Amino acid sequence: MTQKTLETIKKLRLWGMARVYETSLENARQNALSADELVGGLVEAEWDDRQNRNLERRLRNARFRYQSCMESIDYQADRNLDRGQLIRFAECNYIGKHENIIITGSTGIGKSFIATALGHQACTFGFKVYYANLGKLFSRLKMGKADGSYLKEISKIERQDLLIIDDFGLIPIDSANRSVLMEIVEDRHNRASMIITSQLPVNCWHEVIGEKTIADAILDRIAHDAHRIELRGESLRKIRDKKKNMEIMN
Repeated sequence: MTQKTLETIKKLRLWGMARVYETSLENARQNALSADELVGGLVEAEWDDRQNRNLERRLRNARFRYQSCMESIDYQADRNLDRGQLIRFAECNYIGKHENIIITGSTGIGKSFIATALGHQACTFGFKVYYANLGKLFSRLKMGKADGSYLKEISKIERQDLLIIDDFGLIPIDSANRSVLMEIVEDRHNRASMIITSQLPVNCWHEVIGEKTIADAILDRIAHDAHRIELRGESLRKIRDKKKNMEIMN
């Protein structure tokens, strides 16, 4: 009977429950547990398994460029990073309020790493997250217009609770891309959150976007009341390289 029960559990695709039940059979632990304890353990195992699989799926769908989490953020380096602010962001309340975060600073200072850590945290809270380098996103959407997948891609972006746009301002934004950016921003305004990283300070974004009217409209929606993280200091990559060179010399 117990083996038949196990097979039925697997047919129902209750993998967490099946794993614990199978283990209990192998260890003969089920005889030492009351019915309530056994059922409680099986349900808890199934819940944990589903939560873990859902998290893995959200992380996979997010397409993060880096592997990072809030615990791995370096607060020791002098780069104007407010631990209290990051702790508040880690609660993900800004997503529920449909607020944006802008992270600016020079190359190598850790903008993308922090943005990814915030995205990872959002995934653990059950939010749908999508990470995209802006230049690559423009290219993908341009191809989408050619092969007919554009609306599908835009719809996918629209469904995300948090959109992370990395490396804003690295490439000039032409007329077609301005329209795409405006569409994305308009779809998300007061509906969903964005995290945007850029080497350029926000006061230079008008020039990058071009066409003053559209630039005003875009910035009014993403930057007007956004939370700011303005990183300063030396590139962390350079600091790590210096340490490696010192270790080699010693």
